[in-house]
Amino acid sequence: METALDAHRALTDDELRRLDAYWRAANYLTVGQIYLLDNPLLRTPLTPDDIKPRLLGHWGTSPGLNLVYAHLNRVIVARDLNAMLITGPGHGGPAIVANTWLEGTWEERYHDVSRDEVGMARLFRQFSFPGGIPSHVAAEVPGSIHEGGELGYALSHAYGAAFDHPDLTVACVIGDGEAETGPLAGSWLANVFLNPARDGAVLPILHLNGYKIASPTVLARIPEADLLDLLRGSGYQPYVVAGDEPAQVHQLLAATLDRALDEIAAIQRRARSGGVVERPRWPMIVLRTPKGWTGPREVDGAQVEGTYRAHQVPLSQVRDNPAHLAELEHWLRSYRPEELFDATGSPIDELRSLPPRGDRRMSANPVTNGGLVLRDLTLPDFGEYGVEVPEPGEPMAGATGVLGPWIRDVIAANPQTFRLFGPDEVASNRLNAAFEVTDRAWVARTVPGDDHLSPDGRVMEVLSEHLCQGWLEGYLLTGRHGVFTSYEAFIHIVDSMLNQHAKWLKVTRSIPWRQPLASLNYLLSSHVWRQDHNGFSHQDPGFIDHVVNKKAEVVRVYLPPDANTLLATMDHCLRSRHYINVVVAGKQAAPNWLTVTEAIQHTRRGLGIWEWASSDAGSEPDVVLACCGDVPTLETLAAAHLLRQQLPELKVRLVNVVDLMRLQPATEHPHGLTDNEFDTVFTADRPVVFAYHGYPWLIHRLTYRRTNHDNLHVRGYKEEGTTTTPFDMVMLNDLDRFHLVIDVIDRVPGLAARAAHLRQQMVDARQAARDYTRRYGEDDPQVAQWRWVRETDPTNR
Repeated sequence: METALDAHRALTDDELRRLDAYWRAANYLTVGQIYLLDNPLLRTPLTPDDIKPRLLGHWGTSPGLNLVYAHLNRVIVARDLNAMLITGPGHGGPAIVANTWLEGTWEERYHDVSRDEVGMARLFRQFSFPGGIPSHVAAEVPGSIHEGGELGYALSHAYGAAFDHPDLTVACVIGDGEAETGPLAGSWLANVFLNPARDGAVLPILHLNGYKIASPTVLARIPEADLLDLLRGSGYQPYVVAGDEPAQVHQLLAATLDRALDEIAAIQRRARSGGVVERPRWPMIVLRTPKGWTGPREVDGAQVEGTYRAHQVPLSQVRDNPAHLAELEHWLRSYRPEELFDATGSPIDELRSLPPRGDRRMSANPVTNGGLVLRDLTLPDFGEYGVEVPEPGEPMAGATGVLGPWIRDVIAANPQTFRLFGPDEVASNRLNAAFEVTDRAWVARTVPGDDHLSPDGRVMEVLSEHLCQGWLEGYLLTGRHGVFTSYEAFIHIVDSMLNQHAKWLKVTRSIPWRQPLASLNYLLSSHVWRQDHNGFSHQDPGFIDHVVNKKAEVVRVYLPPDANTLLATMDHCLRSRHYINVVVAGKQAAPNWLTVTEAIQHTRRGLGIWEWASSDAGSEPDVVLACCGDVPTLETLAAAHLLRQQLPELKVRLVNVVDLMRLQPATEHPHGLTDNEFDTVFTADRPVVFAYHGYPWLIHRLTYRRTNHDNLHVRGYKEEGTTTTPFDMVMLNDLDRFHLVIDVIDRVPGLAARAAHLRQQMVDARQAARDYTRRYGEDDPQVAQWRWVRETDPTNR
């Protein structure tokens, strides 16, 4: 077992006494939050009326969290350390709340919860109580950027916070249950991407208390030699602190923290002295203490301390069972509160003097309220990067490839506040222009032939969507900006992480002292319609549906139809605050429809009538062709072309949607259209054939209250896919131009009989296109090379 040296001399007797008193105070306040409704200082014997009717919270992990918090405060004061704490077992919320109250930050944020007996009573009452605060380390808790309700993301958040914060030390407590999750297991290797010359440091603290809710934890039960080998293999130097005797553990933990911080400082000095930056072996701590330490040892004859029974509420029948009530009072008095709080209920001066001051308090560190330190990006004029569009549909260019040089220059202009994240897909998604000014972050070994790897890289690539998402969240939550680019189908891997971040954004909107963050921006490419080479496994547009479930005030979804509109959209997204922006755009060569000026106007409107593609000028249309997404736009325009050629008397209005949320009513989403506005564009009574990028039922869901919903017919992805050609892919899902023409014939009143011949031609054209692919292995050139030409445009553009 590896432990720190000279452990018994780490603390003087006075330091040990004061540190232990602070730990006891935090433990007392933690238990009080779980149990007490009144009588916070036990001035009279406890009665059932003093106890909350619903006992909620998690005691088991809390003593360990209080221990770590107290010891981190010691080293922050001793070293004038800039530090923050991420609490993986965030269900230990009352512990962190207790510490923020002790050091005064809670009172500063919530003035009625003062540091005295009245405030203590309010502190206890508010915890897990209607109208109060949640049980986890939620957004309401000062100093938190990580709720920890869903386990697995603590270490990735810690590394994200450390990037580009060279003087910041991020302590991260990892619960041994959390350590069993896939995202956490993938996060151990994040040190490969941490540059000690430029970034801050992460100090992982793996807390082994042995149990989850009902069963033992894996890392607590495997041989310790195996555990240490596992951690060494991930690039760490683990130090073990183990015990159940407080004085001994205090000394060991104090000595180990000092040693770890000395090693971190030495690593950073070497890296910052101008030498070669290499991957160091970072220190970490394995803390092995009993679950529910200092709580009841036994309850009703069953062992509690050190077992799974301590996980939540060890004494669960306090109101109804006099023995449990007596045991609770004995437990609370074991912390000797009369020694810790004065006659007013305020922490004694000795305790008040222990924590750091001002912004050095972990609960008051400005980076944990990232909006306080957030600065606007320097963004190049995206108009200078656009493609010239002399005619609609010309030239052919991949949207993300056009965006790449702009992203490159965003990186160059913001060398400390912007990063690009992706699971080994930055080049695949055609953003490789970024590598003209930067590299992939990499501190591990390199060999000849490696492509753009360096410790100073601003592109964060690792084949774990969880890690990319966690890094970006940690980066944003501490006041920076970024973009996450991914294949559309596999962004689903982070569905649950998006849930948690969306909830954080929603809650913090109503917390006055929380400042708005930079938005979380997803750029999804290699999308469903152009994954024809990878096939069915790579074809899924459902992330949009998942995002739309979140609160309207925090989610935005954009499907720009071409490169210039993508530029305008991304510029908007990087300027925005406190949203989750999802942008879906293709990487393959495709027609470009709008000039930069038109793209700006179209993006600002969110949707609009494309007059140059319509034939209803000055009159009501017979049919509305709507489209959303680059491939649906192409097919819709091709369908409009066919209709104009074959049925020139038919009045067609073509509407393109770039901001999906414009379809919702204004009462449901800030971007939504009023009913009058919607009817003006889509009409109140004419057929609407809508070609949509994703699952068609989402459009119905967004528009079901609209006047003309019964006349709305949506085509989209219906879970048909394989390895095939691009046009065969749209035909498999009935989104092709020929099928859209058939839909118009079938739905415009009176058109079916007189357009029967055209309908039959469209059926035959579909079959001919299918036959061509089966014979030649590629799309018919008449389809693949189709272009919009001015001859089909009766208006002057």
